Amino acid sequence: MKKKHHHKKKPGIFKKWSAKLHLWFGLTIGFIIFIVSITGAIYVFKEEIENFQRKDVIFHQEKNIEQKQLLPIRVLETKVNEQVKEKYPIHWVNIPMDKSRSYRFYWYEHDTTAWNYFDEYPIYKVAYVNPYNGKVLRVYDEKNGFFQIVKMIHWSFLLKESWGKYVVGIPVIIFIIMLITGIVLWWPKNKAARKQRFWFQWKNIKNWKRKNYDMHNIFGFYSSVLALIFAITGLFYAFFVVQAAIYFVFSGGKTALPDYSQYTTKAPIELRNEQTLDRVAEKTREIFPDTFAFSIDLGHPHMDDHEHPNFEIFVQHLSYSYHKYSSLIFDENSGELLKTIHYKDKNFGEKTVGANYDIHVGSILGLPTKIIAFVISLMIASLPVTGFMIWWGRRKKQKKASVS
Repeated sequence: MKKKHHHKKKPGIFKKWSAKLHLWFGLTIGFIIFIVSITGAIYVFKEEIENFQRKDVIFHQEKNIEQKQLLPIRVLETKVNEQVKEKYPIHWVNIPMDKSRSYRFYWYEHDTTAWNYFDEYPIYKVAYVNPYNGKVLRVYDEKNGFFQIVKMIHWSFLLKESWGKYVVGIPVIIFIIMLITGIVLWWPKNKAARKQRFWFQWKNIKNWKRKNYDMHNIFGFYSSVLALIFAITGLFYAFFVVQAAIYFVFSGGKTALPDYSQYTTKAPIELRNEQTLDRVAEKTREIFPDTFAFSIDLGHPHMDDHEHPNFEIFVQHLSYSYHKYSSLIFDENSGELLKTIHYKDKNFGEKTVGANYDIHVGSILGLPTKIIAFVISLMIASLPVTGFMIWWGRRKKQKKASVS
């Protein structure tokens, strides 16, 4: 009686090519994906860590503020300049609605001729200021701060932004292909394999190679959907076509964001005076009394050529997230309100584009989504490591087999 031979079923051509692509791409971009994922994970809790480190200056501790007057913005600007002797002008001020909080004055310059991050941004600093007496409580050098450098490694590997973003962006496109080929390879052939690919079945397994293989499969599976979301929201910054596609899909087929170019400064520059920005701030407080904070670009009052096509005030409604924001467009000479752009009136495409950053860093719903983003980022970071170890183990096995 002849024995039956059970031949191992050969993988199909699609699975075979998926395996080849997954391996080649993994060996090519694995290190980049590891760095991008680790820096992403570190950056997730930036706000919480910095708020803790700066807790003694975020609130200015001024007593009896109900009886005191806030100093005019231009007076504060002058006082800050006197205390922080910088060759660059202050760029903008962030004004909190809670009057017990400090104002934040920012210096920020961008040199597009540089080839690396450190030269591209000659300055990026923030001063925490008591708005009742103009005292600078502390100055932080954001440019050389830990989280900013982590962010710029993640963003462009510390290379010039305009092309450094492709050094990260192109590997991320390849990573998306890897996610797809990974799911094809993960897809179980039978029920027994399925069990092992959803959760760790390590009760009787001592072999580290098996454990490593399972980690790659299981972490890859559970992180795949969110990894895809993080990848696409990251590509949003590198490729305008991704931004346009996201807006097109979520706005129901619109191809262009609303155009507010007709709302520009028309009043003569002679109308601009020391109180213009205070009128702008007062009007912003009046329209959005329940907001968290708003930012005003200080510009240069002595310059005839207007810095802004629209003098737009950014109004941040939530303390933990930037996605919910409104804008106000003012005439920067007369201080007249020209246009109010309410968050609630924006179409879903605008809201999605505006939420991209918070989805990418996991702050969209506050701490719970940040924890998820952190865990998923670590899972993604583990994939190039466990993948490399699978390849290395098989390579050694093949070498041994060929020797014997």
